[in-house]
Amino acid sequence: MIQGHRDGHGYVQRDDGETDIYLPPNEMRAVLHRDRVKARIVRHDRKGRPEGRVVEIIERPAQPIIGRLLHESGVWLVAPEDKRYGQDVLIPKGATGLAKPGQVVVVELTEPPSLYGQPVGRVKEVLGEIDDPGMEIEIAVRKYGVPHEFSHACIALARSLPDKVRKEDKRNRVDLTDVPLVTIDGEDARDFDDAVYCEPTKVGRGKGWRLLVAIADVSHYVETGSPIDVDAYDRATSVYFPRRVIPMLPEKLSNGLCSLNPEVERLCMVADMLITSTGEIFAYQFYPGVMWSHARFTYTEVAAILANTRGPEAARRKDRVQDLLNLHDVYRVLLKAREARGAVDFETTETQIVCDENGRIEQIVPRVRTDAHRLIEESMLAANVCAADFIQQSKRPGLYRVHEGPTPEKKEILRQYLKAIGVSQTISDEPLPAEFQRIAEATKDRPDAQQIHTMLLRSMQQAIYTPFNSGHFGLAYDAYTHFTSPIRRYPDLLVHRVIKAILNGERYELPALPTPGEHHEKLSRRIASNTAKAAASGRAKKQAAPPTREMQAWEAAGLHCSANERRADEASRDVEAWLKCKYMRDHLGEEYGGVVTAATSFGIFVTLDQMYVEGLVHITELGGEYFKFDEARQELRGERTGIRYAIGSRVRVQVSRVDLDGRKIDFRLVKEGEELLNRAMKDKGVPSEAREGAKPRKKGVAKKAVKAAAKPAVKKHAPKAKHRRR
Repeated sequence: MIQGHRDGHGYVQRDDGETDIYLPPNEMRAVLHRDRVKARIVRHDRKGRPEGRVVEIIERPAQPIIGRLLHESGVWLVAPEDKRYGQDVLIPKGATGLAKPGQVVVVELTEPPSLYGQPVGRVKEVLGEIDDPGMEIEIAVRKYGVPHEFSHACIALARSLPDKVRKEDKRNRVDLTDVPLVTIDGEDARDFDDAVYCEPTKVGRGKGWRLLVAIADVSHYVETGSPIDVDAYDRATSVYFPRRVIPMLPEKLSNGLCSLNPEVERLCMVADMLITSTGEIFAYQFYPGVMWSHARFTYTEVAAILANTRGPEAARRKDRVQDLLNLHDVYRVLLKAREARGAVDFETTETQIVCDENGRIEQIVPRVRTDAHRLIEESMLAANVCAADFIQQSKRPGLYRVHEGPTPEKKEILRQYLKAIGVSQTISDEPLPAEFQRIAEATKDRPDAQQIHTMLLRSMQQAIYTPFNSGHFGLAYDAYTHFTSPIRRYPDLLVHRVIKAILNGERYELPALPTPGEHHEKLSRRIASNTAKAAASGRAKKQAAPPTREMQAWEAAGLHCSANERRADEASRDVEAWLKCKYMRDHLGEEYGGVVTAATSFGIFVTLDQMYVEGLVHITELGGEYFKFDEARQELRGERTGIRYAIGSRVRVQVSRVDLDGRKIDFRLVKEGEELLNRAMKDKGVPSEAREGAKPRKKGVAKKAVKAAAKPAVKKHAPKAKHRRR
């Protein structure tokens, strides 16, 4: 498949997972981003990377292109918002519809590009003006192919559902309405998947706890193969943007009938667990129930109550304080069990974008994780582990959440890095998660701890959904799945159906599945590539027999859900990047402190303190000398001065340029750059008079650049940036 690049060249992503084939700009003239092609390797560059030529276009997928309609010299054209589509689309005079110049439109191609001609299309949909509130989301959902409109059949079926739990819905269910289950979520939560309750009890011969995790019983209302189910499978997950959610289920279900709202009856699936004083799950059972949420708590409120049981928050909720203390007690023993397993638990900073009424960023704030967050997390982990064990013990097919250890390549990169920076600990050939956790603990007080922890995280693979269980590396579980969020994740809904079938002595069968999309294919190739590499290294697990047709169907479902999870993440990141660029346009020329979060061969990426916005300091802005990228140390080092820029280095930068279309923010170094340089040169014994020529550019030069960047663009074809983080 073709992967375009904003600079005009492209790559062929190979189906066999081998190295991408570079396509020069002239080879990209007759193809488009996402086309499937056959290519021939014609040469290799100095580093052995292949360069190719397109010999055949196999498939040209229907792909709407989003961009701004322009009228230049009597010619109508659309400049794609996604610069990977390296060519403008010509629009015949009668094909503009009701669109006006400058508006954002969706274009349907009528003629593909050729070596000597641009692609031609017609305006299919007018989205509005580029500055309209929420336009960045409208663009993202179409750019990434996120389904954002429910089918008429789905909406009609949702309307026909009852508004509340009926008498017939309660048959063969355990009545839990007298159990004081509560929900604990963020302040802005609108749908409530899970409720919890804990009480001390005798477990075996010792003390322990009974922990109930009640999850919304979505499967009762969403039948396999129904219009709601078809739309939910197509989406596979809810997509979260600042100020807007594209839900997996219609609102009547997600915010109403399936949401565990306070003081109303709701159907649920329950994981009823006995936990020992050492945090082990002694026994568990699953059953369908009817519940009544006794309170809707927020994380902030619970954290305040746990911190002060005599405070005003506790006084308002005095009937529930002891229940929260019980939850906190079971959390602490579950945490001890996590530590005993050696599960990876790095502390990272997550941020939240706070927008105004028009959808523009007001501020970016860190999400503070408290014991309130953690006790819910540990409760959900316990329920998920029991669900995975239940399916596995029953020998029924289902989806597991699998997270495998690092690939051989990533292991070697991590070993070389740890050795280069003087960390005595390393990882074995078959590492355990405890080894990663030990390295994190041993280095947590080092000044470069953030850098080390980042590299540990980057060495791990992404988790996927698959029917072939191989455990969860990061959490150190032999079997793990997702059971706790069926309102917003389709795999959880499938797990509920499997558990219900097991309880009824039946076998759940998947319906016929739609044709996979682009993200499915990309993920499938990546998994196949990793499997092939593992086999080549002699560490692949031998499979007794080829998978059955049933297991192939489950594997396809897992790939689909995993790929759409990636799609949702990419769309969310795209919107956040757009909002951050829009936000930073108001701060051109301003200076901020920051920390280096990545080093590359073309520069360093810096995240600003307090604002949590990342931008690039291009290598040309680092001073008048040659910088070499040290892959082992993940740093840029000046050959003459010895100055180093590595992950975790503190710098001070000025905002010099913002490219909204490219989602790029450029910085230049100011004071700290000069100070680091002088210090490095002094360490090397360079005389002070010789240091002047190596200093970064003076601020006057940057101010001119800032003024130029702040001017409105007159010409469409602005100079393209030469580097982009890939």
